[in-house]
Amino acid sequence: MAITDITEFAHLTDSDIDELGRELDRIRRDVEESRGQSDARYIHNVIRLQRALEIGGRALLFGSRYRPAWLAGTGMLAVAKIVENMELGHNIVHGQWDWMNDPEIHSTTWEWDQTGPSSQWKRAHNYSHHTYTNVVGMDEDVQFGIIRITRDIPWRPINLAQPFANILLATTFEWGIALHDWKVTQKAERARGATDVDYLRREFVRKATRQVVKDFVLFPALTGPAWRSTLTANAAANVIRNVWAHAVIFCGHFPDGAEKFTVEEHEQETKAQWYLRQMLGSANISGGRVMDFMSGNLSYQIEHHLFPDLPSNRLREVSLRVRALCDKYDLPYTTGPLSRQYLLSMRTVMKLSLPDRFLKATSDDAPETSSERKFRVLSRLGQGVAAAGAVDPVSGGRVGLRSALRSLRNR
Repeated sequence: MAITDITEFAHLTDSDIDELGRELDRIRRDVEESRGQSDARYIHNVIRLQRALEIGGRALLFGSRYRPAWLAGTGMLAVAKIVENMELGHNIVHGQWDWMNDPEIHSTTWEWDQTGPSSQWKRAHNYSHHTYTNVVGMDEDVQFGIIRITRDIPWRPINLAQPFANILLATTFEWGIALHDWKVTQKAERARGATDVDYLRREFVRKATRQVVKDFVLFPALTGPAWRSTLTANAAANVIRNVWAHAVIFCGHFPDGAEKFTVEEHEQETKAQWYLRQMLGSANISGGRVMDFMSGNLSYQIEHHLFPDLPSNRLREVSLRVRALCDKYDLPYTTGPLSRQYLLSMRTVMKLSLPDRFLKATSDDAPETSSERKFRVLSRLGQGVAAAGAVDPVSGGRVGLRSALRSLRNR
């Protein structure tokens, strides 16, 4: 099941983890101290590009009754919506650009082009998800609606529908996120003692209404005789944005190697162990600078989970240092191309729609859910791996989790 002892699972000593935490703190300080004009120029250029794409796309849709104009306009609008959602909305509302003190590009003022209010997303995502990443029972993203992605969550008959529910979720992802954030925010407010949370419903309805009117009434009406084709173009652009966002998010959180954790482990963790949980509970996407930009730099999901409020354009350089730390401490650095990460995530979605009795691997040794207990089983069988802090007598390098996992695969 989920990891109950992250120190044992990682094959590190307490002093190793403390030193790892200090080195990660050093990376954060270095980036914070070096933020400046080049970073500000980057985000302003992205905003200008996104607005140019949207204006150009909407201008082309005045001729959307002609297929080439419909295709070009829809494509430009879809890219504009992806950039706004991933590189602007997600990252600005995370507070990555608050250091600039620019009232336009600030987490307290930016409202993104998506159904749900950014304030509700900020509460559900920035706090709940990033604080309790992959902690079963605390991170609501571990069970998104009826989608079961770990055996720690008991199977229910409704899970049989999750392959179809996942397709619906992908195409309507902005609505799934909005409803999810509304639910999580209500739950959090009630936990704080609030008795009247109806204002959250009103806030949600106002934002959702504005989005629907903008995309499916106002902009189609502005194109006059082309309103029908413009409406379908807007709908197509939204679906493209939704499917892309769904793929990026699932690839960062649910492929093999993105581990899950218990509430008990979280309750006892230090800051350094929190860092380690982020490293073990996230996955990256390889693919180069275009992938980085179009994913809002969430291709560096590990680094984003370590430092969610550092500017997204700096995560590429941060990843080199984080990867070097993984080499130093013999920790896995989970990454792979989009196609591979997505197929692994979808395999988990399909597989866990079935009752556990139909699954082959044990709950401690499944690709999508791992734990320190699988190493204990090997020890009882006389096939144990090296203890925490062990050193390879040949190479002189540390023998840690990455080597332990490799030995499991090779046995």
